[in-house]
Parts: sequence; structure tokens; C-alpha cells
Amino acid sequence: MKYTQLGRTGLKVSRLVLGTMNFGPLADEVDSHAIMDAALDAGINFFDTANVYGWGENKGRTEEIIGNWFAKGGERRDKVVLATKVYGNMAAEGDAWPNHDKLSALNIRRAVDASLKRLQTDRIDLYQFHHIDRSTSFDEIWQAIDVLVQQGKVLYAGSSNFPGYKIAQANETAARRGGTIGLVSEQCLYNLAERRAEMEVIPAAQDYGLGVIPWSPLQGGLLGGVIKKEVQGGRRASGRSADSLANPTVRAQIQSYEDLLDKHGVEPGEAALAWLLTRPGVTGPIVGPRTAEQLESALRAVELELSEELLAGLDEIFPGTGPSPEAFAW
Repeated sequence: MKYTQLGRTGLKVSRLVLGTMNFGPLADEVDSHAIMDAALDAGINFFDTANVYGWGENKGRTEEIIGNWFAKGGERRDKVVLATKVYGNMAAEGDAWPNHDKLSALNIRRAVDASLKRLQTDRIDLYQFHHIDRSTSFDEIWQAIDVLVQQGKVLYAGSSNFPGYKIAQANETAARRGGTIGLVSEQCLYNLAERRAEMEVIPAAQDYGLGVIPWSPLQGGLLGGVIKKEVQGGRRASGRSADSLANPTVRAQIQSYEDLLDKHGVEPGEAALAWLLTRPGVTGPIVGPRTAEQLESALRAVELELSEELLAGLDEIFPGTGPSPEAFAW
């Protein structure tokens, strides 16, 4: 496994991030624990989750699965850089109540303690704001984080799904307050087929020293060889991938992508991950395996070297928007 610094911090993390959103809904606790063991054995030390994972009436279940894995011992917790998130409403289904969501100081305090209990740990290494909160000032948010850092419950703070200007606001407020060091990472939707983050989010992250953690690196499976799987095994795309492929233009684009990779002898999913690892500012993409085989495929991407010819071909198929303001002006 290869490692890098998380943004401007001294924290060393693996170039792949283990995403756990499938733990609970799609992988039971036994399989989830096996995947985490395999990831740790492969050198992946960066695990990402969120308090709402498990979803619906099972919100929090994913953190519980991870906590039970930590409780097995074997230095599991000490070897892992643990990231979770706050924002979503954690009130019981049908029991909506004020202040059980978003980023008020009250909810942050409540959410941290609840996550720590589910995760069976004394600290969260990277506490991420899952979405912007338009009704709460960054002064209030950083006041709450300052207290948690002083208590040792949180070490670093990061953002997720933030626009560039909110990254700037957050870190300028942190600098003015002189408390925490501000955001150290941004977790955003970024992949070959969805490159809008290159307009402002990634430049802002780079300017402020945030590590970029792309989620959905395969665009919901669209970049994982869906057409090839249909032809070879009769396995049809489903969900978002099926919806996308129903568009003839998108299907032709994905066919060109798979044809290019077939010409170079590279698996589509591995190429999509390897491409992200070449992008400026990217710490590592989040991979969310449901099986050991999917994890093994992701691991191969770390060692995959994409030729200049292949990279140029990928840019032709998925040109992206380019940075701002050139993306929409001159």
C-alpha cells in the first residue's frame, strides 16, 4: 500500500479509503468484519463512515458494526485513521424533534457522543460535516469543534459536499478565530464521468491545504465495466447505472471508455480508481466493497500505471469542464 499526507496535516493515510456505507444494508456484520480485516492486512488504514449509515430505522448500524470490530482488539483501533460524519437527522423514525440534525453546537455535541458510543472508541480522528448548514455560522461550528478538540474527542475536522466558497468561508473563519486549524479535507463527488469538482471545489481545497477524498469513484458502477458485464455474463446494469445507460449518448460514451481500456488491457473499475490517483490534490478515493473480490480489484488500482496515451484517451472521452472561470467565461 502507498501512503500520503492528509492535506496539510502530518497525518499519514493510505491512498485508498475504505468506505463502509454498505456495512449493514448490503454486507452483514460477519462479512463487514472480514472486509475490514482484509483491508487492514492490505495496508489500508483510512476508514470512512457516517452516523446515518445503516439508513432509515437502522441509522447508526454501520458505526455499531465498526465498533464491534474494534472491540475484537488486536490493535485494530490504533491502526485505523477513523473518519465519520455529522449532519443527518438521527432521531428515531416518526419521532422528529428539533436539534437532532445539522451543525448547531448542540447537535454536534450530541452527535459526537453518540458516535463515540456506537464506535466503541474515545476519539474520532477526522470528524466531517456531511453537508453545509445554511442556518449555522462557522463561528458556532468552530466553537463546538474547539471544545471537542480540547476534550480529545476529535482530532481533525473535514467537510463533505461543500462548494468552494464554503471551504473558503470555513477556513477563513477558523484562521480569524485562531482555534482549530480548520478543515483539513473535503470529501466530494469526483470521478471520470463527473468532473465538476475541478471547477472550484478542488482548487479551493488545494489552496487551503485540504486533502480531496472522492466518493463514488465508479459513478455508481457506471465506470466499472457495466456493458462488458452485460455482454459476458448477461448481468444487466441496475439503479443509477441503468438509468444512465438508457441515455444513448451516455451509453455510447461508456462503450468508448470500455473499448479504450480493452485496447490497453486494463479493467475499467481499476482504471477509474487509478485515474483518480493521478489527479492533483487527491488523497485517495473511497472504495466501498461488498465482497473480498471487489476489495482485491481496488487494491490492484494502487499499483496500476496509466500510460500518457491512455490518460489522453480518457480525457478525450470524459473532457470535464476545466477550472473556473475558464469553464464558463474566458
